[in-house]
Amino acid sequence: MIYLDHAATGPVRREALEAMWPYLTGAFGNPSSSHGLGEQAAAALEWARERVAAATGARPGEVVFTSGGTEADNLAVKGPALAAPRGRHLVVSAIEHEAVLESARFLERAHGFTLDLVPVDASGLVHPEALAAVLRPDTTLVSIQLANNEVGTVQPLAALAALARERGAVVHSDAVQAAGRLPLDLDALGADALSLAGHKVGAPKGVGALVVRGRVPLEPVLHGGGQERGRRSGTENVAGAVALATALELAEREREERAARTDELGRRLVARVLAEIPESRLTGHPTERLASTASFLFPGASGEAVLLELERDGVISSSGSACAVGRTEPSHVLTAMGVPAELAGTAVRFTLGAATTAEEIETTVLAASRAVAAVRRLGRRD
Repeated sequence: MIYLDHAATGPVRREALEAMWPYLTGAFGNPSSSHGLGEQAAAALEWARERVAAATGARPGEVVFTSGGTEADNLAVKGPALAAPRGRHLVVSAIEHEAVLESARFLERAHGFTLDLVPVDASGLVHPEALAAVLRPDTTLVSIQLANNEVGTVQPLAALAALARERGAVVHSDAVQAAGRLPLDLDALGADALSLAGHKVGAPKGVGALVVRGRVPLEPVLHGGGQERGRRSGTENVAGAVALATALELAEREREERAARTDELGRRLVARVLAEIPESRLTGHPTERLASTASFLFPGASGEAVLLELERDGVISSSGSACAVGRTEPSHVLTAMGVPAELAGTAVRFTLGAATTAEEIETTVLAASRAVAAVRRLGRRD
């Protein structure tokens, strides 16, 4: 099997498994308990908090552990807006992850906020002038994804954040896809909050974090026992937090070396597919992108049918976000970029990981060429 769907999830790193194992077995205490086992768990949780903070340029107390990226996004959007809104206006980009978009729409529907979606250009880029055009004196929150999960476009977040903060808005960025691939320093990015998901960096599914500056007021989404300094109730997933911290620390340590290798393989994949498959088209920005993410349009070939053909050849890829469960409508990311609905249905996304090899890229190009040709032939017969 050639696995090229790392944007959806990746394998758990052995180091992360080994680090979390003690907290699934002997050291299983509740970190809120006052006995020895609880104190052991609490110490492990703080160890994890310190490492996530170090990877993002934050203080340990600014790390809130969550059940994943979706919960982190929900808390990041709803929390500041509901805690102490300076206004009731929200701004998010049109290509945000559904967790951000639906959280903002919930506030609009249930709490009377108004919402503006910042348009993107044909490459998925948010331009500063487009953001400036929708900012208002009562804008309370701006959320701009650092790197898009479908097409890989990387936003000029520092410039965008500077505009938003001039208006006094809280700036959140969904950094789930960027973790391990781009620097995550809060100050350099100009962000007040970043969302992370463990299973994108080599930790298990079911753990994530919101890194949020202490000055940002945060109304909790989950209420109960007041864990995570009152910002996220519920017994913490100690083993998951340790795994996330371990995997993120390793990903940050290896980031430049890994990027050099996977980016070269990603560029090779793009060049070969565009050369070998007639009419194929790369989506996303040509240079401001995660090179390990390559999403193509194959006119005349259903993306879902191409995926089935690829899987028969042992190549695992996707048509876009794995989080849009059961949806049949075209990708909101591609349509926001101006791609017609029928053409958006031909999308196939390949996302590389640390273990991807040059041989796998060559095999994938050949398999994709065969798959697209076969689906197009079938379509012509129909």
